[in-house]
Amino acid sequence: MTQNLSIPSGITARAASFTVERTLRFPPEALALARLSIYDCLSVASAGAQEPVSRAVRELVRTEAGAPQASAFGLAQRVPARAAALLNGAVAHALDYDDTHFDFVGHPSVTVLPAALAVAEQQQACGKALLESFLIGVEITCRVGAWLGRSHYNAGFHQTATSGAFGATAVAARLLNLDGERASHAFGVAATRASGLKCQFGTMAKPFHAGMAASTGVEAANLAALGFVSRTDALTCVGGFADTHSGRQDATEDAFAGLPDTFHFARIQHKFHACCHGTHPALEALTAVRHKHLLQPDDIARIMLTVAPQWLSVCCIAQPATGLEAKFSLALTAAMTLAGLNTAALASFSDANCRNPTLVNLARRVEIIADPSMADTACHGAVVTKSGATLTAAVDVNRPLPYAIRAAKLRSKAKALLGAQRAEALWELIDTLEAQEAPVLYPRLHAWMAGGAA
Repeated sequence: MTQNLSIPSGITARAASFTVERTLRFPPEALALARLSIYDCLSVASAGAQEPVSRAVRELVRTEAGAPQASAFGLAQRVPARAAALLNGAVAHALDYDDTHFDFVGHPSVTVLPAALAVAEQQQACGKALLESFLIGVEITCRVGAWLGRSHYNAGFHQTATSGAFGATAVAARLLNLDGERASHAFGVAATRASGLKCQFGTMAKPFHAGMAASTGVEAANLAALGFVSRTDALTCVGGFADTHSGRQDATEDAFAGLPDTFHFARIQHKFHACCHGTHPALEALTAVRHKHLLQPDDIARIMLTVAPQWLSVCCIAQPATGLEAKFSLALTAAMTLAGLNTAALASFSDANCRNPTLVNLARRVEIIADPSMADTACHGAVVTKSGATLTAAVDVNRPLPYAIRAAKLRSKAKALLGAQRAEALWELIDTLEAQEAPVLYPRLHAWMAGGAA
């Protein structure tokens, strides 16, 4: 049944109105996927808690300390909500193994969930409020990201950080019970704070972007709650965010069309390879070829990967030197797949594998072809054997995946990352999130983040 929801014109006003609306009936399928993304994000965050970027940001947060408002990964003490969001965002994105949405080419959960957890714990919100606020936040991220358009991303901005800051602001504003006017001021603050550059891909700065966005959302909403005034048309005005950040301002379609009945977040893609999502279509295609024809590395003369042009500047590091750079190398990840390495395993992305002679030789045989007609989520893979045969497979990862299959894959992924006991304890907590009350929920989450059992 279509819900009647009056949303004012103007993207900031519409985002603010949707953020604070309290009569929404959330589609059950969207809530179910939101729970899966929370589960997945917490899993990869726990697995990434000891990465170098995580340790560095944690030490910054630990030494600064402050009001004990929220839990953070690897810390026994609670820290200010803004600091917790900064650390948890960086930790959750440290492995680059979190979910992706192709409406805006970014990672929605990794910016929104850290902000949601920090403010929800600060406010002692119940699990139902946490879940619904998270869904609002990731939806705002996807909608604003799609409105900014591919021109914004192609200009060099990392949309996980930029669009994600607006989603993080939305979730924080909702949990702080701001009204529409205050939420609009919060979005204005976010517009002047949101940042992140794609040139940082392959470095610690990329996962740090997620923490930046989460922290920005907490900061913007809390300032607005304190009466802070900003320019509420800062997204759209001359000299505003879209204008200065190559945003698409001539879009004719309604950025909020279909709400509140249809949530774009429901098209979320979860990762089953521990590397940039732009490499996944190629890895799926090459896996299909390898399995079908029982290929061995010595059989291969050439590898041709036809992909969307945008990936050339994102995940085409030709000669990665570190495991982190390897996550953004189509050539090396293709070689890993054809050599039989498990690209779902974190250990596969090591500095040593960047120097492995078999992998390096295979990577040199990879030709990457840009085709504007290819979808972002698709790849046509071709392997030419030394005997002259051409073996092909075409894959588009943006196919619907039934809930049961997706849940099973994510539970298997979590088990591999965390071990069976921790993965199952986390599943039980998140699967029953809507029934969790604050006095039970946050001590359990604190124990999980500090390194204990959920």
